[in-house]
Amino acid sequence: MTLDIDAPAPSAPACADDGVWLACIACGSTFAPFEDVRYTCDDCDGLLEVRYENPPTFEEFGSGASTDGPDRGVWRYREGLPFESGVTLPEGDTPLHEVPRLEADVGVSTLRIKHEGMNPTGSFKDRGMTVGVRVAEELGVDALACASTGNTSAALAAYGGRADLETLVLLPSGKVAAGKIAQASLHGARILEVDGNFDACLDIVQELAARGEAYLLNSLNPFRLEGQKTIGFEILEAFHADHGTFPDRIVLPVGNAGNTAALYKAFRELVQSGALAVEDVPKLTGVQAAGAAPMVEAIENGADSIRRWEDVETRATAIRIGNPVNAPKALPGIRNTDGTAVAVADEEITDAQRALANEGVGVEPASAASVAGLRKLRREGVVDDDEDVVCLTTGHLLKDPDAAYEAGNDPEPVANDVDAVLELL
Repeated sequence: MTLDIDAPAPSAPACADDGVWLACIACGSTFAPFEDVRYTCDDCDGLLEVRYENPPTFEEFGSGASTDGPDRGVWRYREGLPFESGVTLPEGDTPLHEVPRLEADVGVSTLRIKHEGMNPTGSFKDRGMTVGVRVAEELGVDALACASTGNTSAALAAYGGRADLETLVLLPSGKVAAGKIAQASLHGARILEVDGNFDACLDIVQELAARGEAYLLNSLNPFRLEGQKTIGFEILEAFHADHGTFPDRIVLPVGNAGNTAALYKAFRELVQSGALAVEDVPKLTGVQAAGAAPMVEAIENGADSIRRWEDVETRATAIRIGNPVNAPKALPGIRNTDGTAVAVADEEITDAQRALANEGVGVEPASAASVAGLRKLRREGVVDDDEDVVCLTTGHLLKDPDAAYEAGNDPEPVANDVDAVLELL
């Protein structure tokens, strides 16, 4: 099953439902999309991908807007999604910030920041949940579950609550930012803290899902990535509207590699529809923390698969993942767009977080990895000074208030007196 950037649009198999079906990226087996619960291929256990008989063009996006769904955000792109509308708060339509001082400091022609922290629960995960929970309703399940470093749990709890479905969240004990646990708790999820890392949590949740105990909504679920691919649609549309061209490169943090896979899928579908020329596809560039960088290791070694890292550590908790489940989709995405991957130190991530904050863009540490990676690639001469670049930031500053406090300025004590304040100033 090819994941080439210029692969033609596939013909719908007999199992397709209104031109939509599931296909295995490893062996090519196809399945009806909503008849049974499945996350991987029945035949080879490979990753599944949602396929469409007629991928849409830019002109078709939004053309189906009606009273049945919003004309902005994720569901503006309903022509490229499995349904007309979903369980929505709403999500998407996030800003593409200008950052002129940071742009000059990095030394590229154009730098824009796609801030996914402006979604309803503060991260990009809302895009995947609006589609994923809608599919759960279609399948008739009554309980949802995920493993999480925090953002997935917050989104699952909010959207599960909106849909009046039970939600179960497994978190690595002591490794999730307080802001994210608070969200999942307040939205009503049942939270279990596991004595292990994220990958161990995901192993357990996958087994629970296999036993039919709950519907899995980690990014192993192919419908999650359908919502997340709308990030790519929005970037291309907004950047072209402002600059008359598409970005040369998109730099993004990599944890489970879902966004890398999703953006690549968005670009492939636009190429299939004739809306995007192959030469205009942005270079996908992944950034990981040095303490959790199996994707970078695979890219640097020319490997076809990643090696699971059992011990991972970084202050960027959202990307503290040693076994990215979407690597089989993401590695071709990086390579087939002439992109690359780079690892950055935690100190570089914090410096980038401060630089973004100085431009008024508040993000959690993992988000700032994209800017840290761009800086490093500029220093190494991998990114040229004439490139137009978009950096994806995935989560809001208040997702991890402790990290924000540590990165910011310390409060200064002063007496309760105007003159004392003026003297200090």
